[in-house]
Amino acid sequence: MAAFLKRLLIIVFSLYSFSTMAQTELKNKIVDFASFLPIENASVYIQNTTIGTVSNSDGKFVLSVPQEYQNDTLVVSSIGYKSFKTPVKDFDNSLEIILEEDVASLSEVLIVADNRPKTGNEIVLKAIEELPYNMPDSSYLQKGFLRHKERNKKEFKWLVESAITIYDSGFQSNSAKNLKINVDQVRKSYDLRDVDSLLTYTSYLKNTSKISKRLSSKNLKRDTIKTTSLVKAIKWNDTRVNGLENLFKGKLNLLRNVQNTKALFGDDILERHQFKLDTVLVENDRKIYKIKIEEGKDFVNLDTKGIFNNGFKAEGWLYIYWDTFAVKKIEYELIAASEAQKSRSKTLFDTYVNHKLTISYMEYQDKMYPNYIYYETPKLVNVGYKPTGKEEDKAVKYDRDERYYYTVQEILFTEIIEDQDEVQKALSKTWDPDIFAIKPYNKEFWRNYNILLESEEEEKMIQDLTKRSSLFKG
Repeated sequence: MAAFLKRLLIIVFSLYSFSTMAQTELKNKIVDFASFLPIENASVYIQNTTIGTVSNSDGKFVLSVPQEYQNDTLVVSSIGYKSFKTPVKDFDNSLEIILEEDVASLSEVLIVADNRPKTGNEIVLKAIEELPYNMPDSSYLQKGFLRHKERNKKEFKWLVESAITIYDSGFQSNSAKNLKINVDQVRKSYDLRDVDSLLTYTSYLKNTSKISKRLSSKNLKRDTIKTTSLVKAIKWNDTRVNGLENLFKGKLNLLRNVQNTKALFGDDILERHQFKLDTVLVENDRKIYKIKIEEGKDFVNLDTKGIFNNGFKAEGWLYIYWDTFAVKKIEYELIAASEAQKSRSKTLFDTYVNHKLTISYMEYQDKMYPNYIYYETPKLVNVGYKPTGKEEDKAVKYDRDERYYYTVQEILFTEIIEDQDEVQKALSKTWDPDIFAIKPYNKEFWRNYNILLESEEEEKMIQDLTKRSSLFKG
């Protein structure tokens, strides 16, 4: 009997191992037909599913596909190119994927006789009008991969990689009350930042206590402040600036939160923006308007509590389907424009670009869901103090390469769950949106989980951060 049970356990374990390993890894590089330059942010996915990824800055990608999809079609697409399609089982990892340009005739589109919008402003207003029909109208879950990176001009200082779940009750609901975020697992967590940021500590005091708003970091001395207090201030600043709730519930979630008060794409969208039709592109045989975002007559204000987030002009691009007016992709930058914001941005961040956002959407069951999000913003720090004691060096107090930080967050969504029983089951559990909390590493979970492939430059910097982290802990 014991021998029989032993054999049974071996069989069960083997079946379990096969089920967890029964994946095909697709790995390759996507390049432009004419120039052979890499194509970044190309979509790579299994047709009629939400299994997919995007290419990195080197044009490379990796995608794990379950065995059950071996006969399905792999699609590689990028706006402005003809798509590449092949059965998963026939995919060749050794040959680069070459995409050819595919552009529609702008003049041909504009002379269509039906009552269609013709200008960039008209097309964007029509897209906003169609959002209730193009965005999800019922509750759902989305699972995805998050990479959070922070660096100065020399090196990576912080890296967090997590698996997350987003709950959204649908477009018509208020996201501030009806959107939840949970960190399911953590893959990597390295934090080697300097904790001597008196600027962050000053901001923390002003916003969390009754300290005078005139308080300046110049009036504080590092040796009088406990390190634990500085760490608490930094964590507070991390959450308010880079917490996912701010990104998903705030103004920068441009389409989802279009109905919120003072939304950037709300009723007065043309006060803060102007839109110019540039050309018409093609993706998967569908025409797409490419529309340039230009500044309006009023400044853009994010109304961020405790942060002077006013005085910006908007620049970027919108990509809108010709047939349904669904938004396929947004590239959006907020650049310091007012004299007050330009002074603040240059002094604190050494850049005028304060917010850089890309959101691409996937079409699933005739609705548009977020697919890939890239968000970059400079960080409020003041580290790298290098006193020399020499009179001629007094004006140069900080090492510029160490002082100026910026953060990049990337999110790749890999699964959509619409089954309401599963949604309600997930909602009954405790949700924790803290993407910075350290959690134990679960090797089995990450074995076949689709992640964003790092670029070669990023991989080298991450390896360096990993080595420095090991030394630091040792």
